[in-house]
Amino acid sequence: MAGSQDTAARSGVTAGHATGSDRRERLRQFWKSDFVRSSPYWAIPLAIMGLAVYGGIIWNFLISLTDYEGFLQPPDYGHLDFEMYARALGDPAVFSTGKNTFVLLLAFTTVSLVLGLFLAILLDRDLRQKNTVQTIYLLPMALSFVVTAQFWLWMYNYDNGLVNTIVGLFGLGPYNWIGDPQLVLGAVIFALIWQFSGYCMVVFLAGLQSIPTDQFEAARVDGASIIKTYWRIIIPQLKSASVSAAVVLMIFALKIFTFLYAMFGTYRPPKGTDVLATLMVRQAFNLQNWAYAAAIATILLTMALVVVAPYLYYQYRARAL
Repeated sequence: MAGSQDTAARSGVTAGHATGSDRRERLRQFWKSDFVRSSPYWAIPLAIMGLAVYGGIIWNFLISLTDYEGFLQPPDYGHLDFEMYARALGDPAVFSTGKNTFVLLLAFTTVSLVLGLFLAILLDRDLRQKNTVQTIYLLPMALSFVVTAQFWLWMYNYDNGLVNTIVGLFGLGPYNWIGDPQLVLGAVIFALIWQFSGYCMVVFLAGLQSIPTDQFEAARVDGASIIKTYWRIIIPQLKSASVSAAVVLMIFALKIFTFLYAMFGTYRPPKGTDVLATLMVRQAFNLQNWAYAAAIATILLTMALVVVAPYLYYQYRARAL
């Protein structure tokens, strides 16, 4: 019995020693891994990005919980509450600008996707001068919001703008495209569609070219028309491309402040185009309501997360399957 106990004790010591050796070996391999050896190249940029981006988001949220009103005195972090969010929920300006933001986001995204898909199908059908047409439609995507805004400011000019010249050929107009509250939002959406539909075209064209040609041949043998072939067979396979393009478009729609400021030159654009982004900047820099502006910024961030989160989940599920 005593011999058995000694053998068990020695076995336990040996097992413990082996376990400790395994741990030290795994730790040694970890320190020699590419992950650790490459850390000087990615850890510092990651820390800077984390501080600048996520630190800024957290700080903005904390400010929105205070009564901070400007640079004369620092924010009081001793009394945090959701007063600014309650104020935003009861502010008619937030609802009106939120409605404009939603209309702009929905119309701009939907029409850009449909137009981009239509152009991609035309190019995929071996259109003549395919490369030239593709370059022409993609070129506006290379322009900044500032350049696009100035270009369309000239196009919409009341007296000698090209748009009024064209509609005048049909006995219409002239119209005050950027001064009439009933027209200005549509004019802004049209300008954005002009800039981003080429991007959607390229995304959909890449998706179309990845679909095997055998499917087109099989549909033709079965007697399906071109419209039915695309509607029932081809377009459903472009779901991933559609989601990716829609997310990019919606993010740009939420970042519309630069375009509006470049076009109208003020923090208070015409009533029809006053969106949450312009309201946020106006509250911060014109009225010095920094805490309220921070709350609006958090609302905008939440809208962006609502857009991005389903896309990330969709990509995760697609990779898991």
